[in-house]
Amino acid sequence: MPRLDPDRLFPPEERTRAIARALYEGVKDLPIISPHGHTDPSWFAENQPFPDPATLFVKPDHYVFRMLFSQGVSLDSLGVPRADGGEVETDGRAIWRRFAEHYYLLRGTPSRLWLDYSFENVFGLTDPFGPDTADAFYDHIDAALKTEAFRPRALFERFNIEAIATTESPLDDLRHHRTIAESGWGGRVITAYRPDPVVDPDFPGFTDNLAKFGEIAGEDVSTWAGYLAAHRNRRAYFKEVGGATSSDHGHPTAHTENLGEAEAAALYETVRTGRASAAEAEAFRGQMLTEMARMSLDDGLVLQIHPGSRRNHSGAILQKFGRDKGFDIPGRTDFVQDLKPLLDAHGLDTRLTIILFMLDETTQSRELAPLAGVYPALRLGPPWWFYDSPEGMMRFRQNTTETAGFYNTVGFNDDTRAYLSIPARHDVARRVDSAYLATLVATGRLGEDEAHDVAHDLTYGLVKKAYKL
Repeated sequence: MPRLDPDRLFPPEERTRAIARALYEGVKDLPIISPHGHTDPSWFAENQPFPDPATLFVKPDHYVFRMLFSQGVSLDSLGVPRADGGEVETDGRAIWRRFAEHYYLLRGTPSRLWLDYSFENVFGLTDPFGPDTADAFYDHIDAALKTEAFRPRALFERFNIEAIATTESPLDDLRHHRTIAESGWGGRVITAYRPDPVVDPDFPGFTDNLAKFGEIAGEDVSTWAGYLAAHRNRRAYFKEVGGATSSDHGHPTAHTENLGEAEAAALYETVRTGRASAAEAEAFRGQMLTEMARMSLDDGLVLQIHPGSRRNHSGAILQKFGRDKGFDIPGRTDFVQDLKPLLDAHGLDTRLTIILFMLDETTQSRELAPLAGVYPALRLGPPWWFYDSPEGMMRFRQNTTETAGFYNTVGFNDDTRAYLSIPARHDVARRVDSAYLATLVATGRLGEDEAHDVAHDLTYGLVKKAYKL
């Protein structure tokens, strides 16, 4: 018997709940558009079975292992690979039992919603998950993963995914995307151009990355002009081979610059030769956002900016386990002043789409909604990472709709490495948007017929339009 409440996340008041239920029924089965994320393209290229439940649910999901780590569970014991080559737990069942023993730590979190959804709707498991049921869950899931129905492409189709975007560096040869395209399979898996390794002077191995970048692109990156030409070359390659419709930029701040040609070239020479100060590195990242906007005017790629994450906060974890291990922490972000040079240059151009993501919620009503509510080039991305939650999604709508409306936002994206959480996350977003719209209807601010139109747009229409899908 199902355990998930069919009315979860809907308002408690019965009339409003009934409206939310009707709105949700109209959008719950729409195809999933996942325009930004971090699933592995090799899954879809090779279509091999997932090895075991722990590899599927625990090892790749920093939402899960960061919470357990905060309560004293070591990353080694959860099988998280070490960058320094040290030993970690390799027994999938042992990892799974440890996960089950600490599952209670996820109570009240969005991860709990996603996992319970996956257990019930993907694998048909309706008993409570915990130490007493850990082995039964493991055996059931492990057996399922050995069948054709649970291979990546079959799940893609079962999840009703219309399109999904992975994220690759300019140094990636996109061989997996080429394999997908040549395989004859109908699933649409595209890439996104993420140039951080050759744009951020603080990125590990930046100087070596530049050399490889020039070699791959066939350009002389010892000059500013050659460096920009290399980006244009790789962006064109990403469009041709990977079907890219967007670029993506994970900068520590939203700082932009619009320097003259000579000044920009001099700054690049300082950065290229490893002599940049912290201020010069920040200026270079900012200049490159404006350069990327200019390139977007030529090649049509949507520009995504993900600022505000103070990445790899723990030096010890970075050294031992590498990047993206749950220690990226939100920081204060100034969008109004930081974006002004870029917006002065291109913010009024209707040919350009810049999607802004936030980790600093205080900016939503004060800065982001007013900016997106007037600059034609700007759109607001959905709540990201720490705020990819029912409460975060609801606050986003409450904080931004009165100024930016619905149509200066871009629907939802799941931004995930955990494949099975994709339908769960989209389901949460559809429920929260239905709940928000239902309150507008119940309070006389929106007609119910209009609410159905908006629900469809928030779920499907806006994301297809914004990402040119």
